[in-house]
Amino acid sequence: MIFPEYRARRLRQNETFRALVRETSISPAHLVYPLFVMPGKGVREEVPSMPGVFRISIDQLAKEAKECMGLGVNSVILFGLPDKKDSKGSGAHAKDGIIQRAIKELKNTAPGLTVCTDVCLCEYTSHGHCGIMINDVVDNDTTLEVLARTALSHAQAGADMVAPSDMMDGRVAEIRGILDENNFHMIPIMSYAVKYASAFYGPFRDAAECAPQHGDRKSYQMDPANVREALREATMDVEEGADILMVKPAMAYLDVISRLRDEFDLPIAAYHVSGEYAMIKAAAANGWIDGEKVMHESLLGIRRAGADIIITYFAKDMARLLNG
Repeated sequence: MIFPEYRARRLRQNETFRALVRETSISPAHLVYPLFVMPGKGVREEVPSMPGVFRISIDQLAKEAKECMGLGVNSVILFGLPDKKDSKGSGAHAKDGIIQRAIKELKNTAPGLTVCTDVCLCEYTSHGHCGIMINDVVDNDTTLEVLARTALSHAQAGADMVAPSDMMDGRVAEIRGILDENNFHMIPIMSYAVKYASAFYGPFRDAAECAPQHGDRKSYQMDPANVREALREATMDVEEGADILMVKPAMAYLDVISRLRDEFDLPIAAYHVSGEYAMIKAAAANGWIDGEKVMHESLLGIRRAGADIIITYFAKDMARLLNG
């Protein structure tokens, strides 16, 4: 394939040719939209660090679901802001908790929407950590029981899929066990299998009001320098019964997404996180980039790296662009 016999530009000369040979595609069906649910009525509160993203009350969910489904975004993931927090994260598994009520509202008003739930304690603990603290340390094994109860309560409320994001060792097996014991064999687990201790989470922690009150999460979230460890983490989750493996964040970890795609035959999800979203929004607002084009290129890159599913705050914006 030597010039001039081979000319790569032959297949780039117009959009018809480019579309014919395009290797990677993206559609609204690949996207999952995160929703932040908070107490109150008639609440639609924009997150300052995430323009276009809102905390909403349960009575606003039906409208949000209708908009998503109208755009072809048929999957959401729920995050809750509870009325009260305590040291044990009791609100995470309360029968009448914010997420449990949100699930029921969505299944009643938008039965065609796939409702996934984040399973973690950070939004519900007074200290802001993702597990139960004992002697100022997050205790792995004590936390497992609470996470399992939380996942079960979500399934009982009607969730279609649960997504543990805590990064405790053994949590996928614990959740799979309690779901199966209670006849929820068909509820998939989308595991945050490879979740890094990243600086890109800042705006999310504002949105969900879940920043740690002391210390950090480096003792349970992964070191950003490691990729072989990511393969070990993912292997553990596969063996414990995960149905989907997630990498979080996405854009700074495209190599990790690619490695998981090569190593495993399960679907791969990637979380295009709040900091990645906020940077694009801020640069676009300042006129430094074309926000729409950078959004499209970023999400396409995540797909190209090997992600089957992208969780992104751009889901609705991207769907509008794709729908033309």
